[in-house]
Amino acid sequence: MPTPLAATRSTPAAPTSQQEPDGAYEVSVVMPCLNEAESLEHCLLQAREGLDSAGLRGEIVVADNGSDDGSQEIAERLGARVVAVPRKGYGAALAGGFAAARGRFIIMGDADGSYDFSSIAPFVERLRAGDDLVMGNRFAGGIAPGAMPPLNRYLGNPVLSFIGRLFFRSSIGDFHCGLRAFRRDAILALDLQSDGMEFASEMVVKATINDLKISEVPTTLSPDLRTRKPHLRPWRDGWRHLRFLLLYSPRWLFLYPGIGAMIVGLVAMIALLPGPVHLFGVTLDVHTLVYASALIVIGYQASLFALFARVYAMTAGFLPAHSWLADLADRWTLEIGLLVGAALVVGGLAMSIIAFAIWGGTGFGVLNYRHTLRVVIPASTMLMLGVQTILASFFLSILAIERGSQQQAS
Repeated sequence: MPTPLAATRSTPAAPTSQQEPDGAYEVSVVMPCLNEAESLEHCLLQAREGLDSAGLRGEIVVADNGSDDGSQEIAERLGARVVAVPRKGYGAALAGGFAAARGRFIIMGDADGSYDFSSIAPFVERLRAGDDLVMGNRFAGGIAPGAMPPLNRYLGNPVLSFIGRLFFRSSIGDFHCGLRAFRRDAILALDLQSDGMEFASEMVVKATINDLKISEVPTTLSPDLRTRKPHLRPWRDGWRHLRFLLLYSPRWLFLYPGIGAMIVGLVAMIALLPGPVHLFGVTLDVHTLVYASALIVIGYQASLFALFARVYAMTAGFLPAHSWLADLADRWTLEIGLLVGAALVVGGLAMSIIAFAIWGGTGFGVLNYRHTLRVVIPASTMLMLGVQTILASFFLSILAIERGSQQQAS
Protein backbone atom coordinates (compact mmCIF):
# COMPACT_ATOMS: atom_id res chain seq x y z
CA MET A 1 0.00 0.00 0.00
CA PRO A 2 1.60 3.32 -0.99
CA THR A 3 2.37 5.86 1.68
CA PRO A 4 0.10 8.95 1.97
CA LEU A 5 3.18 11.03 1.25
CA ALA A 6 3.91 9.30 -2.04
CA ALA A 7 4.82 11.80 -4.73
CA THR A 8 6.47 12.07 -8.10
CA ARG A 9 8.23 15.05 -9.56
CA SER A 10 5.10 15.93 -11.61
CA THR A 11 2.46 15.28 -8.94
CA PRO A 12 3.63 16.36 -5.49
CA ALA A 13 1.71 14.95 -2.56
CA ALA A 14 -0.64 17.07 -0.56
CA PRO A 15 0.63 17.84 2.93
CA THR A 16 -2.19 16.01 4.69
CA SER A 17 0.31 14.57 7.18
CA GLN A 18 0.23 17.78 9.18
CA GLN A 19 -3.10 16.74 10.69
CA GLU A 20 -1.99 13.26 11.69
CA PRO A 21 -1.57 12.56 15.44
CA ASP A 22 1.61 11.36 17.13
CA GLY A 23 2.31 7.67 16.47
CA ALA A 24 0.27 7.68 13.25
CA TYR A 25 3.32 6.73 11.19
CA GLU A 26 5.80 3.92 11.42
CA VAL A 27 8.63 6.05 10.01
CA SER A 28 9.53 9.72 10.06
CA VAL A 29 12.34 10.85 7.77
CA VAL A 30 13.98 13.87 9.40
CA MET A 31 16.32 16.17 7.45
CA PRO A 32 18.12 19.12 9.02
CA CYS A 33 18.10 22.06 6.63
CA LEU A 34 19.98 25.34 6.37
CA ASN A 35 19.89 26.79 2.86
CA GLU A 36 19.71 23.49 0.97
CA ALA A 37 17.61 24.70 -1.99
CA GLU A 38 20.03 23.15 -4.50
CA SER A 39 19.72 19.61 -3.12
CA LEU A 40 16.56 19.48 -1.02
CA GLU A 41 14.13 18.50 -3.79
CA HIS A 42 16.35 15.60 -4.83
CA CYS A 43 16.46 14.34 -1.22
CA LEU A 44 12.73 14.70 -0.67
CA LEU A 45 11.83 12.80 -3.82
CA GLN A 46 14.35 10.12 -2.94
CA ALA A 47 12.93 9.78 0.55
CA ARG A 48 9.40 9.38 -0.78
CA GLU A 49 10.66 6.78 -3.19
CA GLY A 50 12.28 4.93 -0.30
CA LEU A 51 9.08 5.00 1.75
CA ASP A 52 6.95 3.85 -1.19
CA SER A 53 9.27 1.09 -2.35
CA ALA A 54 9.41 -0.35 1.17
CA GLY A 55 5.65 -0.03 1.64
CA LEU A 56 6.10 2.18 4.69
CA ARG A 57 3.53 4.51 6.15
CA GLY A 58 5.68 7.54 6.80
CA GLU A 59 6.20 11.26 6.80
CA ILE A 60 9.05 13.58 5.91
CA VAL A 61 10.04 16.32 8.33
CA VAL A 62 12.35 19.16 7.31
CA ALA A 63 13.87 20.72 10.41
CA ASP A 64 14.65 24.18 9.10
CA ASN A 65 17.36 26.12 10.92
CA GLY A 66 16.64 29.54 9.43
CA SER A 67 17.01 29.07 5.67
CA ASP A 68 16.66 32.19 3.53
CA ASP A 69 17.03 30.58 0.09
CA GLY A 70 13.50 29.22 -0.35
CA SER A 71 14.15 25.78 1.12
CA GLN A 72 10.93 25.95 3.16
CA GLU A 73 8.82 26.57 0.07
CA ILE A 74 10.42 23.64 -1.75
CA ALA A 75 9.72 21.32 1.17
CA GLU A 76 6.09 22.41 1.50
CA ARG A 77 5.49 22.16 -2.24
CA LEU A 78 6.63 18.54 -2.17
CA GLY A 79 4.42 17.66 0.80
CA ALA A 80 7.02 17.61 3.57
CA ARG A 81 6.27 19.06 6.97
CA VAL A 82 8.52 22.02 7.80
CA VAL A 83 9.45 22.52 11.44
CA ALA A 84 11.13 25.81 12.27
CA VAL A 85 14.03 25.36 14.72
CA PRO A 86 15.29 28.77 15.89
CA ARG A 87 18.20 27.41 17.96
CA LYS A 88 21.20 27.29 15.65
CA GLY A 89 23.33 24.26 14.95
CA TYR A 90 23.23 20.84 13.30
CA GLY A 91 22.38 19.09 16.55
CA ALA A 92 19.79 21.66 17.50
CA ALA A 93 18.03 21.27 14.15
CA LEU A 94 17.95 17.49 14.46
CA ALA A 95 16.70 17.61 18.04
CA GLY A 96 13.87 19.90 16.96
CA GLY A 97 13.00 17.54 14.13
CA PHE A 98 13.02 14.50 16.42
CA ALA A 99 10.71 16.20 18.90
CA ALA A 100 8.25 17.10 16.12
CA ALA A 101 8.35 13.72 14.37
CA ARG A 102 5.27 11.50 14.65
CA GLY A 103 6.74 8.19 13.60
CA ARG A 104 7.71 5.30 15.85
CA PHE A 105 10.97 5.04 13.94
CA ILE A 106 13.09 7.97 12.71
CA ILE A 107 15.43 7.99 9.72
CA MET A 108 17.80 10.96 9.84
CA GLY A 109 20.00 12.13 7.02
CA ASP A 110 21.60 15.25 5.59
CA ALA A 111 19.71 17.19 2.93
CA ASP A 112 22.75 17.73 0.71
CA GLY A 113 22.23 14.78 -1.64
CA SER A 114 25.17 12.75 -0.36
CA TYR A 115 23.02 9.94 1.12
CA ASP A 116 20.62 7.65 -0.73
CA PHE A 117 17.25 8.01 0.99
CA SER A 118 15.70 5.54 -1.43
CA SER A 119 17.61 2.72 0.31
CA ILE A 120 16.16 3.02 3.81
CA ALA A 121 14.50 -0.42 3.89
CA PRO A 122 17.49 -2.21 5.57
CA PHE A 123 17.44 0.34 8.39
CA VAL A 124 13.75 -0.26 9.07
CA GLU A 125 14.25 -4.03 8.93
CA ARG A 126 16.84 -3.82 11.70
CA LEU A 127 14.56 -1.63 13.80
CA ARG A 128 11.68 -4.05 13.33
CA ALA A 129 14.02 -6.84 14.44
CA GLY A 130 14.50 -5.08 17.78
CA ASP A 131 17.49 -2.78 17.35
CA ASP A 132 17.34 0.63 19.00
CA LEU A 133 19.86 2.43 16.79
CA VAL A 134 20.97 1.47 13.28
CA MET A 135 24.05 3.25 11.97
CA GLY A 136 25.07 3.59 8.37
CA ASN A 137 28.66 2.63 7.62
CA ARG A 138 30.13 4.51 4.68
CA PHE A 139 33.43 2.67 4.82
CA ALA A 140 31.60 -0.64 4.41
CA GLY A 141 29.14 0.59 1.79
CA GLY A 142 31.41 2.66 -0.39
CA ILE A 143 32.59 6.25 -0.70
CA ALA A 144 32.42 7.68 -4.20
CA PRO A 145 35.40 9.71 -5.50
CA GLY A 146 35.17 13.28 -4.25
CA ALA A 147 32.43 12.49 -1.73
CA MET A 148 34.64 12.89 1.34
CA PRO A 149 37.74 15.10 1.68
CA PRO A 150 40.94 13.08 2.15
CA LEU A 151 41.52 14.69 5.57
CA ASN A 152 38.16 13.40 6.79
CA ARG A 153 38.40 10.03 5.05
CA TYR A 154 41.89 8.99 6.09
CA LEU A 155 42.42 10.90 9.34
CA GLY A 156 39.39 12.55 10.94
CA ASN A 157 36.74 9.85 10.69
CA PRO A 158 38.98 6.79 11.26
CA VAL A 159 40.80 8.37 14.22
CA LEU A 160 37.69 9.71 15.95
CA SER A 161 35.80 6.47 15.34
CA PHE A 162 38.74 4.51 16.78
CA ILE A 163 38.80 6.76 19.86
CA GLY A 164 35.06 6.29 20.28
CA ARG A 165 35.41 2.50 20.09
CA LEU A 166 38.33 2.55 22.53
CA PHE A 167 36.79 4.90 25.09
CA PHE A 168 33.31 3.40 25.13
CA ARG A 169 33.90 -0.22 24.05
CA SER A 170 31.71 0.26 21.03
CA SER A 171 31.74 -1.86 17.90
CA ILE A 172 30.59 0.94 15.58
CA GLY A 173 32.89 1.36 12.61
CA ASP A 174 31.66 4.78 11.45
CA PHE A 175 30.74 7.11 14.34
CA HIS A 176 29.90 10.05 12.10
CA CYS A 177 27.70 8.68 9.35
CA GLY A 178 24.87 11.15 8.82
CA LEU A 179 22.38 8.49 7.71
CA ARG A 180 21.04 6.49 10.63
CA ALA A 181 17.76 5.21 12.07
CA PHE A 182 16.44 4.65 15.56
CA ARG A 183 13.46 4.14 17.77
CA ARG A 184 12.19 7.61 18.56
CA ASP A 185 11.35 6.90 22.22
CA ALA A 186 14.76 5.31 22.88
CA ILE A 187 16.77 8.26 21.54
CA LEU A 188 14.56 10.95 23.08
CA ALA A 189 15.09 9.25 26.44
CA LEU A 190 18.85 9.87 26.07
CA ASP A 191 18.24 13.64 26.39
CA LEU A 192 20.81 14.62 23.76
CA GLN A 193 22.18 18.12 24.40
CA SER A 194 24.81 19.02 21.77
CA ASP A 195 23.92 21.80 19.34
CA GLY A 196 26.77 21.26 16.87
CA MET A 197 28.16 18.50 14.70
CA GLU A 198 29.24 16.55 17.80
CA PHE A 199 25.56 15.64 18.16
CA ALA A 200 26.37 12.63 15.97
CA SER A 201 28.95 11.36 18.47
CA GLU A 202 26.71 12.11 21.45
CA MET A 203 23.98 9.88 20.04
CA VAL A 204 26.32 6.91 19.60
CA VAL A 205 28.09 7.40 22.93
CA LYS A 206 24.94 7.75 25.00
CA ALA A 207 23.27 4.86 23.21
CA THR A 208 26.34 2.71 23.94
CA ILE A 209 26.73 3.57 27.63
CA ASN A 210 22.99 3.11 28.17
CA ASP A 211 23.17 -0.40 26.66
CA LEU A 212 20.90 0.25 23.70
CA LYS A 213 21.00 -2.35 20.94
CA ILE A 214 23.06 -0.91 18.07
CA SER A 215 23.80 -2.32 14.63
CA GLU A 216 25.24 -1.12 11.31
CA VAL A 217 24.25 -1.41 7.67
CA PRO A 218 26.50 -0.55 4.71
CA THR A 219 25.73 2.89 3.28
CA THR A 220 27.02 4.65 0.20
CA LEU A 221 28.25 8.24 0.20
CA SER A 222 28.07 10.38 -2.94
CA PRO A 223 29.37 13.88 -3.69
CA ASP A 224 26.82 16.40 -2.43
CA LEU A 225 24.82 18.49 -4.88
CA ARG A 226 25.61 21.93 -3.49
CA THR A 227 27.81 24.54 -5.10
CA ARG A 228 28.40 26.42 -1.83
CA LYS A 229 30.85 25.34 0.84
CA PRO A 230 29.55 22.73 3.32
CA HIS A 231 28.63 23.71 6.85
CA LEU A 232 31.19 21.23 8.17
CA ARG A 233 34.51 22.75 9.31
CA PRO A 234 36.95 19.81 9.58
CA TRP A 235 39.35 21.10 12.24
CA ARG A 236 36.80 22.95 14.36
CA ASP A 237 34.19 20.22 14.24
CA GLY A 238 36.78 17.48 14.62
CA TRP A 239 37.98 19.14 17.84
CA ARG A 240 34.39 19.42 19.07
CA HIS A 241 33.90 15.69 18.47
CA LEU A 242 37.14 14.86 20.29
CA ARG A 243 36.30 17.22 23.14
CA PHE A 244 32.93 15.53 23.58
CA LEU A 245 34.48 12.05 23.63
CA LEU A 246 36.96 13.15 26.30
CA LEU A 247 34.37 14.89 28.47
CA TYR A 248 32.16 11.82 28.48
CA SER A 249 35.01 9.51 29.45
CA PRO A 250 36.56 10.59 32.78
CA ARG A 251 38.59 7.39 32.73
CA TRP A 252 40.51 8.37 29.61
CA LEU A 253 40.57 12.10 30.32
CA PHE A 254 41.66 11.90 33.96
CA LEU A 255 42.04 8.43 35.45
CA TYR A 256 44.35 6.56 33.07
CA PRO A 257 46.74 9.51 32.53
CA GLY A 258 46.68 10.14 36.29
CA ILE A 259 47.49 6.57 37.20
CA GLY A 260 50.24 6.52 34.56
CA ALA A 261 51.80 9.71 35.95
CA MET A 262 51.67 8.40 39.51
CA ILE A 263 53.31 5.11 38.56
CA VAL A 264 56.14 6.82 36.67
CA GLY A 265 56.66 9.33 39.48
CA LEU A 266 56.57 6.70 42.22
CA VAL A 267 59.03 4.40 40.41
CA ALA A 268 61.41 7.32 39.82
CA MET A 269 61.16 8.46 43.44
CA ILE A 270 61.84 4.99 44.85
CA ALA A 271 64.80 4.57 42.50
CA LEU A 272 66.30 7.95 43.41
CA LEU A 273 65.82 7.90 47.18
CA PRO A 274 68.98 5.83 47.90
CA GLY A 275 71.16 7.99 45.64
CA PRO A 276 71.81 9.14 42.06
CA VAL A 277 70.89 6.81 39.20
CA HIS A 278 73.10 6.47 36.13
CA LEU A 279 71.04 5.61 33.05
CA PHE A 280 72.27 5.52 29.45
CA GLY A 281 75.18 7.77 30.28
CA VAL A 282 72.97 10.29 32.10
CA THR A 283 73.00 10.92 35.85
CA LEU A 284 69.61 11.44 37.47
CA ASP A 285 69.67 13.07 40.90
CA VAL A 286 67.56 15.24 43.19
CA HIS A 287 66.43 17.52 40.35
CA THR A 288 64.76 14.49 38.79
CA LEU A 289 63.35 13.65 42.22
CA VAL A 290 61.52 17.00 42.23
CA TYR A 291 59.86 16.15 38.92
CA ALA A 292 59.02 12.67 40.21
CA SER A 293 57.21 14.31 43.11
CA ALA A 294 55.37 16.60 40.70
CA LEU A 295 54.24 13.61 38.62
CA ILE A 296 52.87 11.89 41.72
CA VAL A 297 50.95 14.96 42.82
CA ILE A 298 49.62 15.73 39.33
CA GLY A 299 48.63 12.11 38.79
CA TYR A 300 46.86 11.99 42.13
CA GLN A 301 44.97 15.19 41.31
CA ALA A 302 43.95 13.80 37.92
CA SER A 303 42.71 10.58 39.55
CA LEU A 304 40.67 12.59 42.04
CA PHE A 305 39.20 14.62 39.17
CA ALA A 306 38.17 11.34 37.52
CA LEU A 307 36.34 10.33 40.68
CA PHE A 308 34.73 13.77 41.06
CA ALA A 309 33.64 13.85 37.42
CA ARG A 310 32.21 10.33 37.48
CA VAL A 311 30.26 10.83 40.71
CA TYR A 312 28.94 14.19 39.53
CA ALA A 313 27.97 12.81 36.11
CA MET A 314 26.23 9.91 37.81
CA THR A 315 24.42 12.26 40.19
CA ALA A 316 23.38 14.71 37.46
CA GLY A 317 22.30 11.93 35.11
CA PHE A 318 24.89 12.61 32.39
CA LEU A 319 26.27 9.09 32.72
CA PRO A 320 24.58 5.94 34.00
CA ALA A 321 25.30 4.75 37.52
CA HIS A 322 27.78 1.92 38.12
CA SER A 323 27.16 -0.26 41.13
CA TRP A 324 30.84 -0.45 42.09
CA LEU A 325 31.15 3.32 42.02
CA ALA A 326 27.99 3.76 44.07
CA ASP A 327 29.36 1.25 46.58
CA LEU A 328 32.68 3.09 46.73
CA ALA A 329 30.94 6.43 47.22
CA ASP A 330 28.87 4.90 50.02
CA ARG A 331 31.78 3.20 51.76
CA TRP A 332 34.36 5.94 51.37
CA THR A 333 32.90 8.10 54.09
CA LEU A 334 34.15 11.52 55.10
CA GLU A 335 35.64 10.04 58.25
CA ILE A 336 37.65 7.41 56.33
CA GLY A 337 38.95 10.07 53.96
CA LEU A 338 39.94 12.30 56.85
CA LEU A 339 41.80 9.44 58.52
CA VAL A 340 43.71 8.53 55.35
CA GLY A 341 44.54 12.18 54.68
CA ALA A 342 45.61 12.72 58.28
CA ALA A 343 47.88 9.64 58.11
CA LEU A 344 49.64 11.06 55.05
CA VAL A 345 49.99 14.45 56.72
CA VAL A 346 51.42 12.86 59.88
CA GLY A 347 53.88 10.86 57.76
CA GLY A 348 54.96 14.02 55.97
CA LEU A 349 55.35 15.88 59.26
CA ALA A 350 57.41 13.03 60.72
CA MET A 351 59.80 13.12 57.77
CA SER A 352 59.94 16.91 58.04
CA ILE A 353 60.96 16.59 61.68
CA ILE A 354 63.72 14.23 60.63
CA ALA A 355 64.91 16.76 58.05
CA PHE A 356 64.77 19.50 60.69
CA ALA A 357 66.85 17.34 63.04
CA ILE A 358 69.43 16.81 60.31
CA TRP A 359 69.60 20.56 59.84
CA GLY A 360 69.94 21.06 63.59
CA GLY A 361 72.84 18.63 63.63
CA THR A 362 74.78 21.05 61.46
CA GLY A 363 74.03 24.00 63.76
CA PHE A 364 71.36 25.18 61.29
CA GLY A 365 74.06 25.94 58.79
CA VAL A 366 74.56 25.02 55.15
CA LEU A 367 73.18 21.61 54.21
CA ASN A 368 74.20 19.12 51.59
CA TYR A 369 71.04 19.42 49.49
CA ARG A 370 71.74 16.17 47.64
CA HIS A 371 71.16 14.30 50.92
CA THR A 372 68.55 16.39 52.69
CA LEU A 373 66.27 16.77 49.66
CA ARG A 374 65.90 12.99 49.63
CA VAL A 375 63.99 13.45 52.87
CA VAL A 376 62.37 16.84 52.23
CA ILE A 377 60.88 16.01 48.83
CA PRO A 378 59.05 12.82 49.95
CA ALA A 379 57.92 14.66 53.08
CA SER A 380 56.43 17.55 51.11
CA THR A 381 54.86 15.09 48.67
CA MET A 382 53.09 13.26 51.49
CA LEU A 383 51.89 16.56 52.96
CA MET A 384 50.38 17.61 49.63
CA LEU A 385 48.72 14.23 49.08
CA GLY A 386 47.33 14.25 52.60
CA VAL A 387 45.80 17.70 52.29
CA GLN A 388 44.36 16.82 48.87
CA THR A 389 42.80 13.66 50.32
CA ILE A 390 41.16 15.62 53.13
CA LEU A 391 39.77 18.27 50.77
CA ALA A 392 38.65 15.62 48.27
CA SER A 393 36.78 13.75 51.01
CA PHE A 394 34.86 16.90 51.92
CA PHE A 395 34.01 17.51 48.27
CA LEU A 396 32.80 13.94 47.73
CA SER A 397 30.64 14.33 50.83
CA ILE A 398 29.04 17.40 49.24
CA LEU A 399 28.29 15.38 46.11
CA ALA A 400 26.90 12.60 48.28
CA ILE A 401 24.39 15.02 49.81
CA GLU A 402 22.94 15.72 46.36
CA ARG A 403 22.99 12.05 45.42
CA GLY A 404 21.27 11.10 48.67
CA SER A 405 18.53 13.68 48.20
CA GLN A 406 17.86 12.39 44.69
CA GLN A 407 17.62 8.80 45.95
CA GLN A 408 15.13 9.87 48.63
CA ALA A 409 13.08 11.77 46.06
CA SER A 410 12.92 8.71 43.82
